[in-house]
Amino acid sequence: MAESSKCRLWEYYQQECVPRMMQEFRYTSPMQAPRVEKIVINVGLGEAIQNIKLLDSAGQELAAITGQKPVVTRARRSIAAFKLREGMPIGCMVTLRRHRMYNFLDKLVNVVLPRVRDFRGVSDRAFDGRGNYTLGIKEQIIFPEIDYDKIDKIKGMNITIVTSARTDEEGKYLLTLLGMPFRR
Repeated sequence: MAESSKCRLWEYYQQECVPRMMQEFRYTSPMQAPRVEKIVINVGLGEAIQNIKLLDSAGQELAAITGQKPVVTRARRSIAAFKLREGMPIGCMVTLRRHRMYNFLDKLVNVVLPRVRDFRGVSDRAFDGRGNYTLGIKEQIIFPEIDYDKIDKIKGMNITIVTSARTDEEGKYLLTLLGMPFRR
């Protein structure tokens, strides 16, 4: 836990967000306040069936973005129409927790999302009913770690922010306090 004390978003969460959520939702204990539990970043590559090198480059880019080695995801079942066999590699994912999660969320909100062209905010309809939020990004080049000259193909990704909130309202309030730019 010593390393997470360096993360400014974690300190902001403890000092500012928890008291405001306790006041808003009338919690009796700070432990009742929702918190971000993990962030899962997933890159799905259907084209990896023909070109396995796409998977390697996606893994390297995901490792550069998150600072953590990605896990290769494999097909759960065979689909003949897509020429897909069970067990074939079709993507990669990373699960971030603790200080890496807070550092990534800080970077996402303050650096990455403002770099999107014609950005008006993220949709507030992407909650799952339990306070978790999923954000789709169309191109990986909005991350500052990606060198535009070295990419072979534009890849999108899904970023799922898993919270301990019981409702979407609590989850949205938590993410708003942490700086997520929702559309007005």
